Amino acid sequence: MNTSEFISLLKQHQDKSLLFEYTPGKLVGANYHITEVKNITIDAVDCGAGTDFWKETIVQLWESPKEKDKRDFMSVYKALSILNKVDRIKPMVQDAEIKIEYSNESFHTAQLFVEDYALDQKTLTLKLSVEKTDCKAKETCGVEVKGENAVLEASAGCAPESGCC
Repeated sequence: MNTSEFISLLKQHQDKSLLFEYTPGKLVGANYHITEVKNITIDAVDCGAGTDFWKETIVQLWESPKEKDKRDFMSVYKALSILNKVDRIKPMVQDAEIKIEYSNESFHTAQLFVEDYALDQKTLTLKLSVEKTDCKAKETCGVEVKGENAVLEASAGCAPESGCC
């Protein structure tokens, strides 16, 4: 989901509470705050010497230990007002992918993708997911995708002088 689609979704559901499901069945606590919005530029070189460039918007969530017992989640309206204020100060790139950065005592710090969302009468729940790392230079590195499960197999390895790594 890109930033524009994210903002549009929030605008459509301002009367709801905003929940984040960081892994199936587990929600970010109601005591969360939006502590930072990052406009990130990635200018990368992969293991096959290919270059790439893209932008991301990262919304950081943090659970306040002082509000552990809080039961009411942030409203979509409040989250949208925070993002609008950020956009006035540091404009967000609307076609940049949106990610949610989060961790807690039992979940590692991760930048999570918005995979899907669910709606009911009172809530908008964003379903987040982790994207696993991958070789972006499969052809150069001799990595083949085989079978229906797309299992990766290295046929050439990443030895010096192989053109990979």
